Amino acid sequence: MVNTLKLYKPLLRATMKLAGLRPQKIEVEPGTVMNIWASTRSKKNANNGKKPAVVFVHGFVGDGILTWQFQVLALARNYTVYVPDLFFFGGSYTSDGRRMVGFQAECLARGLAKLGVQRCTVVGFSYGTMVAFSLAELQPELVESVVATGCPPVLTESLTRERLESLGLPTWSEFLLPDSASALKKLLEIGSFHFPWLPKCVFRHALEVMFDCRKERTELLEAMVIPDKDFAFPQYSQRVYLVWGENDRIFPVEVANSLKENLGVNATLVCIEKAGHIVALERPFVYNKCLKKILASIYKDGHTK
Repeated sequence: MVNTLKLYKPLLRATMKLAGLRPQKIEVEPGTVMNIWASTRSKKNANNGKKPAVVFVHGFVGDGILTWQFQVLALARNYTVYVPDLFFFGGSYTSDGRRMVGFQAECLARGLAKLGVQRCTVVGFSYGTMVAFSLAELQPELVESVVATGCPPVLTESLTRERLESLGLPTWSEFLLPDSASALKKLLEIGSFHFPWLPKCVFRHALEVMFDCRKERTELLEAMVIPDKDFAFPQYSQRVYLVWGENDRIFPVEVANSLKENLGVNATLVCIEKAGHIVALERPFVYNKCLKKILASIYKDGHTK
């Protein structure tokens, strides 16, 4: 049987190109290459007052354009869009042994600099939210604002333990790196408010395409959790917009409320009803409406203020 996802991915790539994006292989350092889908006029328009730059950072299931396809299509006309693949996803790889979130953020900053980006809004989902916050902390002159969905900026041991126990799971890797069709189905059902019925073959096909580099991704998951004793809530100079699925079971709204309180007056929270953790895929039109409203509050008529 033909793998349905293998058929879909070339169509998706073609659609991204029609929307004006092209994949750029950026050598950050020898042995470290980051693939970034970028608007074809990115160097000309990213920061000259015409089209503000928006960077979308994906989560742990799926690469950049698979995760953010609906948002890219909604925003590509009015914004200069960048969609990186984090290391060991899509076309990005590194021979460096570092697996920390901060390393992903550091290399993303260098990749964006090589594309001429001087100022941007970063939109992060799940694992990508941690990378987005890390980028904001490391490069405040680069990141104008952060839109965060489905994850706090730092994942501690205690929060990890609490969330895994509530889900009845032993480790993040067992959850986020499924090795069977039934395990992938469980992952998507937990991540959704209401996951539609799909034939079992679709889950088998997804396993064949989406979950390579298992050793390296397991190391990423292990490195993203920090000991409680090493945790101090980061301080951000940027405005932070939290957009959450009201029915998120992985990091529920209580986590978002606590995060908003810790972020203080610079943060706002919008909850989307009838949506789980994968809110941007589950309710893309509602999510896009929220995102456009947020960007309109930062930029006027798609132009830098």
